[in-house]
Formats: sequence, C-alpha cells, structure tokens
Amino acid sequence: MARLWAADTSLWKPGDDAHQRVAARSLGWLSVFRDVRPELGELEAFAAEVRDDGFRHAVLLGMGGSSLAPEVLASALATGGAPSAGGTGGAGPARSGEGALQLVVLDTTDPRAIAGAEKTLDLESSLFIVASKSGGTVETASLHAYFYQRLGGCCDHGPGHHFIAITDPETALQREAIAQGFRAVFVNPDDIGGRFSALSFFGLVPAALIGAGLAGLLDRADAMAARCAADVPAEENPALVMGAWLAEAVAAGRDKLTLVASPGIAAFGAWAEQLVAESTGKAGTGVFPVDGEPLGPAEVYGDDRAVVYLRLADGADPAQDAVVAALEAGGVPVLRRELGDALDVGGEFLLWELAVAVCGHALGIDPFDQPNVQESKDNTKRVLADTAARAGEPGSPSAKAAAAVAFALGDDGLETALAALTRDLAPPAYVALHAWLTPGDEAGCELETLRALLRDARRVATSAGFGPRFLHSTGQYHKGGPARGVFVQLVSDGGPELPVPGRDFSFRGLKEAQALGDLEALLAHGGRVLRVDLGEDAVTGLRGFGELLRRVLAA
Repeated sequence: MARLWAADTSLWKPGDDAHQRVAARSLGWLSVFRDVRPELGELEAFAAEVRDDGFRHAVLLGMGGSSLAPEVLASALATGGAPSAGGTGGAGPARSGEGALQLVVLDTTDPRAIAGAEKTLDLESSLFIVASKSGGTVETASLHAYFYQRLGGCCDHGPGHHFIAITDPETALQREAIAQGFRAVFVNPDDIGGRFSALSFFGLVPAALIGAGLAGLLDRADAMAARCAADVPAEENPALVMGAWLAEAVAAGRDKLTLVASPGIAAFGAWAEQLVAESTGKAGTGVFPVDGEPLGPAEVYGDDRAVVYLRLADGADPAQDAVVAALEAGGVPVLRRELGDALDVGGEFLLWELAVAVCGHALGIDPFDQPNVQESKDNTKRVLADTAARAGEPGSPSAKAAAAVAFALGDDGLETALAALTRDLAPPAYVALHAWLTPGDEAGCELETLRALLRDARRVATSAGFGPRFLHSTGQYHKGGPARGVFVQLVSDGGPELPVPGRDFSFRGLKEAQALGDLEALLAHGGRVLRVDLGEDAVTGLRGFGELLRRVLAA
C-alpha cells in the first residue's frame, strides 16, 4: 500500500513506457478527496445561489463516470432517487435538503427519452450540468447543443444562465462554456480518469446542488483512507483484502462478481459495475460485474460466481440477508461490506478505487486505460458518415454486416438462431442483453425477467443495459475481457428524428449508428451475437421475445 499511496506507477506494467505514461496521469484520485476540501464553501455557496435564483432541477448531461456517482449520491443521500433517462428506470425525483435541487440524469441518445424529459421539466427552473472529462463526449455534446438551443427562445435570461460545465482544463467544452456565457465552469484536475472521479468536482458539484453533506462525505473518505493506510497490516487493510479477494476469485475461475446492495444504496452497483468492468476487463482477463440481476436460490448459480454484499446497517433487507446467507452456505464466496449509514458511500468510493488498483496489479494489467472503448466510438463515426454519404441509397456496410445476425420478432429463422445461441450455454459464459430501446421501468422489468430466465435455465451470469449507457460501463469488458460473452442486441422503432443542432445527424440517427457500431465491434472480436428487432412497441416486443426464449430454453 505504501507504493500505491505514493503513486508509484511501476505497480502496473513496469517497463512499458506507454502504460507508465497512462498511469502517471491517472492517479489524482489518491488525493483529490483531500485537495478539494478548500473548495467546499464555494460549492455550497454556489448551490445556495442557484436555489435563490429559483432553480428547482439540476439536469445532468453526462455519461459513465460523469453521471454514475451523482446518481449514487442522489439516491443514497436523498429519499426518492435520481431519475435517469438512460438507466433501467428512475425512482422519481430526489428529495435532498430543504430547497435543494432535484437531480435528473440524462445519459441517453434516445429521442423519446430526451423529448419526454423536456416535456416533464420546467426549463425556466432547470440548471443544466454539462459534464465531460474530455469535453468531447458525443452524447453529452449533442444534449448540450439541444437544450442550449431550446433555452434560447424560452427564458428571460440568456441560455448560458441555465448552464454550468464540469470538465478538464483546456477542453473544447471549457472554451465553449466560456463563449456561451455559462454561469460557472468547474475545472477538474486532469490526472483523474472518469470512473475514478466520484470524489472530485464530477461527484461533488451535483452533490452540492442536491443538498448532500459534502464535508460528511469527505470525512468518510478520510476515515477509509486511514483504514487503508500503508502501516495497517495487510489482513486488516480493507483495500488489500478486497483487491486480493477479487484477483484470487479470477484465478479460481470465479470471475463473475455478483453485486448485492441494500435498497437504499442500490445505485452503487451501477457505479461499481463501470469501475470494475472498465478497469479490469482487458488483455483477455478481468472481473465481470453482475449488477441488478434478480436474486435466486443457490442452485441456479454457476461455479464462476463470487458475491460482494453491500449492506446498509440502518436499511438492510432481511430477504437479501437470507439469500446471501444461502448462497454462502451453497459454496459461493461472499465478501461483506457493512455501511453504517448512507454517508459511508464516501468511504466506499475510495475503497473500491483502491481495491481495483490492487487487483489490477495482481492481474498484471493497467487498470487506468480502456483500450477497446474507442472501437465502438470510431465505428459510430463511420456509420454516421456512411449514412450521410449514402442518403437515399441502400444501408451502410455496417448495416449489411449486421444483417447476417439480425432478425425481426416473428421471423421464421429467429427461433432456430436463438436455439443455436443458447444450446451449449453454460458457465463460464455470460449473457449480455444490450437494449437499444427507450429506457423505462416497464422495459427494465422485462429485461430482469429475461435475465432470470437465462440464469435459471443455464446457470449463467447475465447483464443488461440500455444503450448507449452500457457502452460507458461494461463495453470495455465485452471487447477486452475473456471471450465468453453471448450478446443479444434488442432494438425497436427508433422514435422521432429529433435533430441535433449544428450537426448533420439526429438523435435517432446517432443512436442507430451507436448500436450498429457496437455490433460491428462485437463481431470483430468474435462475439456470439444476435440482433432482434422487437417492433414498434418495445415492451410488448420484450414480452414476446421472453415467451420465445422460455420455449427455446425448455426444449
């Protein structure tokens, strides 16, 4: 731990100059929770200012590390949760301190979700947080352009009055925010990767706006740092214990990390999913995080499972306690993390970051790069360019490549293709459901049903995510981790075009290009892939696909 706290980059890929450079500019998270303390008064004063100006909603436009930690903080520290347009449905607006803003997360390119959020929000009383480390994330930039234009004609002040930015120094977003008269630009240290940024401005600015106790969060991080200090014996050091436990699980073939969390901190699973998958899923190894899978009896789990149970002492679920105990009794390794109250997520963020760094060292990988994430992004750009160049002509090359694995619900060949995909399905394989659908509670529930069907019938681990949100989470693992994934891409009617201002594509076109681009990347890595068009009504289509899947699995 002494070397880790000293930011010794030779812990990861020693002798590899390229990886050493990546690590050298990625370790600011080791001290940011201390370095940011002098800024807390300014953050809280800014939050009070926007409340006094009549703002009632904070609308976060961001992906991956820019949005997942704020979701955790809103749902854990405020009754009601943070609705997300890109997740599996929201639990309603967050209630924080008196007069605090309600957080809404927009991490989607789905035109129905975007239009629905616009219809629900009172734009006059909404503050938009444009959050992007690189300053060039296509989803975030497109949402920024869309809502900036919408506010240009409907508010008394200039649209910049309704915007703030969080980004690294000298990014295009920083320059644009200044040019557009944003009311604030929070410049984050540039030596912190997105998935490690929970205790930086990316997490703390939204936390201040929703009235979370910033000092309390950082106090818990400080306390965890003391527990993980270099002079703490290894067997008593939570970071070393967890990091070694994760690496040992991989070595034992138990690389499917099933995340179980008490209801009050359930959103932590999605944050941990990104951190673990993107940090470890590379070079043919890694830990595959399983978040949000319905719990079941021990006999439906394969021998590739390990469980981390995040238990909230003042909000534990007895049913979860019982299931986890049964899994452990059935031979599944379980690591328990007890949180005294919701503020302990501040310490838990730091612990998981440390543990992943330790695990990366043990696995011999660089936990700070994401070598395969760019593939889907590059494919998306090419599909968009092909679409523009081939206007009025047959589909792009990517669409033609996808046709070989694509079926519409009701096609004669779909049942045969699905049977072939699932016939030999068994651990250590896993199934990932990639839902390029309008996110919502109903669709999320149907995806949970599909996951349980697959798990119970074949004992395989499952994941599910709405696109493009999952690209910024498990996408790296799917291309860079062990080649054990079986992928079902679920698509439906794309919704209205909803043009992106200043660009030659619409949100519908962008979403379709992202789906095709990711499909192409999966195929290029030899993935077993099936693409299913569910028809105009995605929820009805999911139910119909579930009936087909149930029949195939029972055959």
